[in-house]
Amino acid sequence: MKTVRLTMAQALVRYLAAQFTEIDGREVPLCGGGFAIFGHGNVTCLSEPLQAVQDILPTWRGQNEQSMALAAVAYAKAMKRRRFMFAASSIGPGATNMVTAAGVAHANRLPVLLLSGDTFTHRMPDPVLQQIEVFGNPSITVNDAFRPVTRYWDRIVRPSQLLSSLPQAIAVMLDPAECGPVFLGLPQDVQAEAYDYPEKFFERQVRAPRRPHPDPAEIRAAATAIRAAKRPVIVAGGGVHYAGAEATLAAFAERHRVPVIETVAGRSSLPHDHAALVGPMGVLGADEINTIAAEADLVIAVGTRLEDFTTASWSLFQGDGLTIVAINAARFDALKHTAIPVVADARAALDVLDESLEGWRGPDAWMSTARARHEAWNAAMAARVRAGNAAPATYAQAVGAVNRAARPGDLVLTAAGGLPGEVNMNWRSTGPHDVDVEFGYSCMGYEIAGGWGAKIARPDHEVFVMVGDGSYLMMNSDILSSVMTGHKLIIVVCDNGGFAVIDRLQRNTGNDSFNNLLSDCRRVREVQVDFAAHARALGAVAEHVQSIAELDDALARARAADRTCVITIAVDKYGWSPNSAWWEVGVPEVSAKQSVLAAAAKWQDARTKQRRGV
Repeated sequence: MKTVRLTMAQALVRYLAAQFTEIDGREVPLCGGGFAIFGHGNVTCLSEPLQAVQDILPTWRGQNEQSMALAAVAYAKAMKRRRFMFAASSIGPGATNMVTAAGVAHANRLPVLLLSGDTFTHRMPDPVLQQIEVFGNPSITVNDAFRPVTRYWDRIVRPSQLLSSLPQAIAVMLDPAECGPVFLGLPQDVQAEAYDYPEKFFERQVRAPRRPHPDPAEIRAAATAIRAAKRPVIVAGGGVHYAGAEATLAAFAERHRVPVIETVAGRSSLPHDHAALVGPMGVLGADEINTIAAEADLVIAVGTRLEDFTTASWSLFQGDGLTIVAINAARFDALKHTAIPVVADARAALDVLDESLEGWRGPDAWMSTARARHEAWNAAMAARVRAGNAAPATYAQAVGAVNRAARPGDLVLTAAGGLPGEVNMNWRSTGPHDVDVEFGYSCMGYEIAGGWGAKIARPDHEVFVMVGDGSYLMMNSDILSSVMTGHKLIIVVCDNGGFAVIDRLQRNTGNDSFNNLLSDCRRVREVQVDFAAHARALGAVAEHVQSIAELDDALARARAADRTCVITIAVDKYGWSPNSAWWEVGVPEVSAKQSVLAAAAKWQDARTKQRRGV
């Protein structure tokens, strides 16, 4: 057997560089490169082989370990999980900075490879710089914090372990059921240690995600339930995108006359004008659409976990004898909520189910009702997003301006706070997967970092980032990253004076505004942040606008610009798009405030509408 002598770090990089996949008939590296901040835990060993493969695995310098890992997460989402990127940190704080990003990837079922330095396995210099010592267990390091937020975790304590660990790591990231973040701890001494690896280990491999097909018995059970339905509805989740099932879903829904409503992750599964689309559902959805969910007697849940913002904490579905058919590649998700499971890839399952439902169509009257609700939502949305000169603008108007500026193939991206609901409720999709609303983990700070990663995945289209002032202040340094690397973003900062959406929840539960808005937190002086000046200091083109009409003009200038543009606009902190869906939170049963007690009674009454046993 022919061997090649390499350090562990060299072998890891060579193996990654040998992995390819096929997209649209073209073979491309499976790993799209990565992000790195080097420190004493990885600069001496890992940087050396990475520098040598920049034509295959480009390494981008991050400004913060969390944000660079978030960029890798957004890249994977933009690539529909067909490709991934790595994020490499040193030990200690560099590593723990990435734990939040691992949580984002885990919650959203997205692949990312996290590589972190670790302490010496021989322990001779212990305690080393940045080492956390656990008195009763010297084998624990801060990297153990990644265990609950990763799908695959390993610490490489011998170079030979790569031979078994790396194939498993890649398999997890490609598996539609197990897909999620992978963590590899790389002790400093082992990174440098050499081993005679088999040359065969580094041979070029072309990989593809598995597409599991459904069990015939599960299809029969699902088809029987669907044929008996009087008010069926399809709930399209993120799995539609990851399976590349958008066209299949469109044909299935149109052929069988079943209305489609979308989750946050499933947004833009169908274009806005598709005959079967009703619109966005849930706490971040539209009331007009939620009435369809409330009346449905059967839900075909395609690639969705049906989490609480989708189901309004399970108060949304009010149909008598509701049946759920759950199509999901992950058995764990398909078996939730007492559903009839179809454990399979979304596209494969819809194809087989289509054949089993030959000749069956949903009731025309039900589809007509659903389309009427779509038209009502459309009319309400058109009124909300209309341009004007009034100040302050509303969030919906800002979303409308970005929607007008976007062209087919462009992407709008946001996360956390109030903008996810505003984008979800007010965006007209022109094609599949033109929306990235990170709400699986609802991570503030994802927006600008995620925009950078999405732009690397989609270099030929504009990426519009919509971010609130709170998230901007939390994580903004990748404005510099995008300018330096030539990955142009168009960033719209909606300034509402703090964390206004959580202030809304605080007030809606009977509490007073406290510590959320800049105006109601402890302070000794007022500060008006000049976001445009700050963005210019990071190398971006930036301007502040006063109205939506000015925003329309600024977006046109931004599209023509040669670098990242930041546009700031003040928005009405109370000007939310209306939604009456309920969401369960804890409200004090005992309080000196009558307003809190009234809210507690209201919440307790709403809990009686929750479905039981789900």
